[in-house]
Amino acid sequence: MELNELGMKGSKFDLDFLPISNQKGVEIGTRQNSICVNEFGIENIEFLISPNPGEPLKPLVKIASGGEMSRIMLAIKTVLAEFDSVPVLIFDEIDSGIGGDIASLIGKKLKALAHKHQVICITHLQQIASFADQHFQVRKLVVKERSTTQVVKLSNNERVAEIARMISGEKITDITLENAKEFLKIGAEA
Repeated sequence: MELNELGMKGSKFDLDFLPISNQKGVEIGTRQNSICVNEFGIENIEFLISPNPGEPLKPLVKIASGGEMSRIMLAIKTVLAEFDSVPVLIFDEIDSGIGGDIASLIGKKLKALAHKHQVICITHLQQIASFADQHFQVRKLVVKERSTTQVVKLSNNERVAEIARMISGEKITDITLENAKEFLKIGAEA
């Protein structure tokens, strides 16, 4: 269901449990009935996905695009968030390989997650950033011939300007500013 809500209708997802080989673990038990174990348990887990209807399940790591990987990880974290006690979820460039329509879906999903967890998301897309409760900008500066990074919490007016910059780049117009305000309004109402 989570993948359907993130624009991956018809996808199939499954897990494959693979026994640990004796090359990667320690064999325990009797000669007739033994298993291999390592510090993580007795099995490796492989995620399998069929992102397109009619296709067989294949290893996620081998076939998922960057955008699919972002959405799958968000779906997994959304499902697990109901059961775990991890207070902070960090998504670094979850917008990799996705377009605007999917970015809006991701923004809504992240906002929903933020009701139960602290969510930190690094994004370059206004569709995602506009759903945030707070917006910080990361700036790279050169001070005394040294590169430095500065993180600044944006005021409401600065936030409008930043969303407008994300929409159009360096040339910000009145129309871009209005679009930015509309994005922020939609994000606040979600």
